[in-house]
Amino acid sequence: MMGKVFIVGAGPGDPELITLKAYNLIKKADVIIYDRLVPKTLLEDTKAELIYVGKEIGDSKLQDYINELLVEKAKTNSIVVRLKGGDPYVFGRGEEECIYVLSHGIECEVVPGVSSAIAVPAYAGIPVTSRLTNSSSFTVITGTRADNKIIDASYIPREGTLIILMGIHVIEQLERILLSVRDYEEYVAIIENGTTEKQRVITGRLKDLSKLIIDHEIRPPAIIVVGDVVKLREKLWKLT
Repeated sequence: MMGKVFIVGAGPGDPELITLKAYNLIKKADVIIYDRLVPKTLLEDTKAELIYVGKEIGDSKLQDYINELLVEKAKTNSIVVRLKGGDPYVFGRGEEECIYVLSHGIECEVVPGVSSAIAVPAYAGIPVTSRLTNSSSFTVITGTRADNKIIDASYIPREGTLIILMGIHVIEQLERILLSVRDYEEYVAIIENGTTEKQRVITGRLKDLSKLIIDHEIRPPAIIVVGDVVKLREKLWKLT
């Protein structure tokens, strides 16, 4: 009899931010196939077979391997957990993996996780919306499209909070596109290793975005927040 695959979100980095359902599945799993950004402490007490499949941006060949591995392991194990950083359906390709598994007649269930797009700014003292700054919407994008080409100006909203994931590697091109749409003097925050003990937060103005990242040697994983909500960090960061 075929097993079942669970596509599970591990949260944004702090292991205590994992959901109870995800935690229980890790304990019961026969196999755990996990990503680069999954907190290693979550795997310390499991008896499951652990398979690391951490990949870099745009590594499509490894994604094909992961899809096939999920099917292969589900044929001989009852509970196969695909453990992914953040939420599987927020730029996590969880839907692709689940569709592939289902197409092979294997049951698949998604377990949502706390998305870094919201949790990381919160840990830095930055809400993604606030009546105090008249910020009534937020948009989450990545620096590149599915074909690995950089996004264009049509992806950038003119108002509201903008959260950029996976944009550090194309920051100079991305800055030019942002400045073609948004105000040069808008507030920005760059949050590296968010929600972890290594978290760093750099703030400034949009016109200096790439310089801030280069001067402070920011490395992935890092999130960029653009908008007036960044100003609230001065009042809120000590609470996080």
